[in-house]
Amino acid sequence: MIKTLKLISILTCVTSLAGAEDLVNLVNPLQGTDSANGFSHGNTYPTVALPFAMNAWSPFTEPVKDSFFYQYCHDKLRGLRQTHQPSPWIGDYAAFAVMPVSGALVCDEERRASKFSHEHEVALPHYYKVEMETWGVTAELTPTERCASFRFTYPVDKDAFVIVDGFPKGSSIEIQPGRNRIVGWVKNNNGGVPGNFANHFIVQFDQPFLDQGTWKPGSKPSKELKAEDKHVGAWVKIDPKKGPVTFRAVSSFIDLAQAETTLAKEIGDKDFDAVKDVGRRRWNEVLGKIEIEGGLPDQHRTFYTAMYRSTLFPHRLNEPGADGKDHYYSPYDGNVHEGVVFTDSGFWDTFRCVHPLFNILFPDLNEQILQGILAAYEQSGWLPAWASPGHRKCMIGNHAFSLFADAWAKGNRNFDAKKAVEAMLHDSSQQGPIDSIGRDGAPSYLERGYASHDVTHESAAKTLEYAYNDYCAMLVAEGVGNKEAAKTFRARTGNFKNVWDPKLKFMRGKLSNGEWMPDFDPARWGSPFTEGCSWHYTWSVFHDIQGLIDLAGGDQAFTEKLDSVFQSEPRVNNGAYGRLIHEMAEMIAANMGQYAHGNQPIQHMIYLYGYAGQPWKTQARVREVMNRLYHPTPDGLCGDEDNGQTSAWYVFSALGMYPVNPASDEYVIGSPLFGKATIHLGDGKTFVIKADNNGPMRPYIQESSLNGQPLERCFLRHGEIAKGGEVWFRMGSYKKEDWAAGNDARPSSQSRSAK
Repeated sequence: MIKTLKLISILTCVTSLAGAEDLVNLVNPLQGTDSANGFSHGNTYPTVALPFAMNAWSPFTEPVKDSFFYQYCHDKLRGLRQTHQPSPWIGDYAAFAVMPVSGALVCDEERRASKFSHEHEVALPHYYKVEMETWGVTAELTPTERCASFRFTYPVDKDAFVIVDGFPKGSSIEIQPGRNRIVGWVKNNNGGVPGNFANHFIVQFDQPFLDQGTWKPGSKPSKELKAEDKHVGAWVKIDPKKGPVTFRAVSSFIDLAQAETTLAKEIGDKDFDAVKDVGRRRWNEVLGKIEIEGGLPDQHRTFYTAMYRSTLFPHRLNEPGADGKDHYYSPYDGNVHEGVVFTDSGFWDTFRCVHPLFNILFPDLNEQILQGILAAYEQSGWLPAWASPGHRKCMIGNHAFSLFADAWAKGNRNFDAKKAVEAMLHDSSQQGPIDSIGRDGAPSYLERGYASHDVTHESAAKTLEYAYNDYCAMLVAEGVGNKEAAKTFRARTGNFKNVWDPKLKFMRGKLSNGEWMPDFDPARWGSPFTEGCSWHYTWSVFHDIQGLIDLAGGDQAFTEKLDSVFQSEPRVNNGAYGRLIHEMAEMIAANMGQYAHGNQPIQHMIYLYGYAGQPWKTQARVREVMNRLYHPTPDGLCGDEDNGQTSAWYVFSALGMYPVNPASDEYVIGSPLFGKATIHLGDGKTFVIKADNNGPMRPYIQESSLNGQPLERCFLRHGEIAKGGEVWFRMGSYKKEDWAAGNDARPSSQSRSAK
């Protein structure tokens, strides 16, 4: 009977959401958590956090050393951890955990793990609740940007303990019984930090301890009040007869004094439910930036889950000081600075559509992100590419360039663009201290106009991305009137042509002597490409699709080659990897030919048909991907989520558009998923996307208008969205091949201007 009543309660809640406008309840943080090292359905964890927060919290099922730390298929929880992990491939840092146990004191991670069931687990962006079956404890948490509030309800007839785990790789802990709190610091980083890096934390209880002590793995718990080593923790005994045990956790990368200031500012005297309500309202505010109508219930859940995933990263590093100003510990020089900075984002992923989404929904925030990027340049001498929290050796390209150009093109220019040009000139001409920053293979690349395979790892992919990056830098240099810099960058924007094989009609690796790499196979993964093959990278000419069309032999040849991506067998050649990696397995499982939506390089490719006069093919394919590869379930993603990129693709595509070239002001039109979507832009302005006669079997645009005037092109401009208005589509079941198919209807490329 209890289970039946719970199910009725949940169903009632879901069916009433639209009326209550409580959008946060549509989000499923468990989406993508049915993942493991060898195959990804998202590689996510149930993130309990506010948007762009400094800290997140999550339950974890796996040993501390496993970066795939929450796996939906497992049935034991080891604790609730503060986490900053942007990707399991990057790993976590500055993490620690809390865990309730009852009856007997058990600190060891394996032995304290508790059985749990997803039937008794509630995961929402602002709230997590689970029944720890082994201990008979109900654990709840709700976060702020840098703190979290906890409520543990124990059996009243057993001893009650809270375990704090400082994790390996360096931790220190002190119990202060007179102040009902535990303080300490943790490191457990995976690189990219100075020697003085630490996360200083406070766990503040609302009642005194009955007993307390510290522990180390492999040793019996002690009653010592202090401990410091590679891995230490604390335990406290609490009286469960006084009701639920409540406590708050806060951390700071600056010091304990800052942590105390933050705790007072963000929680103060708020009880658990008050903190929870603030989080609920904050998420509803962010999710409510886009309102949708029509469509299926699961499409609503998928859409708002994608919105949630798109707005978790990057993480803020700045902390509100006692002086009322923001300060942050810099992972680039180890000093404390005044201002705002962000981290935990890989621009190779997020330049594509996460930051373009920010430029529509959160332009002020995106400008702050750019200010922080320039601060990183000033403090380290290099623009970040993959920060977590400082420079990490991961991925390729200079995609901070794209972020600058993207914002500039949209009119979001509250950053030092002249400083950005200086930084781009520097980074585009220098070999960095690690491959991911500066320009790997810079001397050879500048000499030859391409990165050569025998000199530079992943050479063809880097050549393609450097050409786009230099286009981005050119636009900003032109914008600030730096003609000399613009000329320098412009000369390199066409370098993508140097790795195009005119006979085979594919991008491929080239040697330093000018010869092609031998034994070409377009399905060969790895170097000269990155996490993909030539089938995926041949389309990576974001700034000059017309130039790519010309290389391919014209519109017909180009669209036939696009078609061949889907018509080919999902065959993989392990190539440089020498084994089947998870991205390969995910492409094969998707069974869409050589289209590998589970990874980023090809995600824009579906939108290229309009550049060659066949936008109806984009409409059909984009609907297919949304319907087949996205679901609001633990296995509801088709590859790596990657800091919101795969989710932001869904947000844009469901709205009916996509930023193929983020450095332009254009969004290529696809196939809107809902009958109506309203984007709230601020200052009371809205941009409305209406799609009459829409439905699951009606993906094709029959006619369209913009603010009441016929729209006869297959793209929208940012300015048309930003000033507010309405775009209208009439949808149908049959392709309309003459909609926006003329030469004047095409998006712009460097080789041609749009009409």
